Amino acid sequence: MGGYKYMEELWRKKQSDVMRFMLRVRAWEYRQLPKIWKVNKPTRTDKAHRLGYKAKQGFVLYRVAVRRGGRKRPNGKGIVYGKPKHQGINQLKFRRSLRSVAEERVGKVCGNLRVLNSYWINQDSTYKYFEIILVDPEHKKIRKDPRINWIVAPTHKHREMRGLTSAGRQNRGYRKKGHRANKLQGSSRRQNWKSRNTLKLKRYR
Repeated sequence: MGGYKYMEELWRKKQSDVMRFMLRVRAWEYRQLPKIWKVNKPTRTDKAHRLGYKAKQGFVLYRVAVRRGGRKRPNGKGIVYGKPKHQGINQLKFRRSLRSVAEERVGKVCGNLRVLNSYWINQDSTYKYFEIILVDPEHKKIRKDPRINWIVAPTHKHREMRGLTSAGRQNRGYRKKGHRANKLQGSSRRQNWKSRNTLKLKRYR
């Protein structure tokens, strides 16, 4: 059994004494630093390599803290000037995961890099912490590597903003396959429903 297998087992047992202590100490350290922080090497080496990270030039890692909890509707004084149906303010949930939000925030800061993937590393009562793997599309080492140079194509600019990363695809329902994914065609369930329920009257019929 290789070393990564042991690391994987450690991270599986998050309630063990060692992991509880380590996560608590690290959470304290992360709280003292800025919300978006460049890191030199992955916290979870095994996980990062499984998601496409390589310890070579052109790969960059950022740690992001995202505030936990639902999404409060930003209405002044909590007043909605409309129907009672739309008057909810507090118990609303954001449609996407905090991981995809973390990817977005790094993508805005590092506009010259491409978001490859991300993974959870820690959480406390207020924040969830993620590490984001980014790739420099202008670097020679990336452009010459046939395993990763697909990300150089301009169609992958800001893929995190368009739901093309793993976290984005998960929130769009693309973890499903086969007959359960029939209504995802056309990139979204809502668009599929709308096209099926719209009365289309052709001009010459």
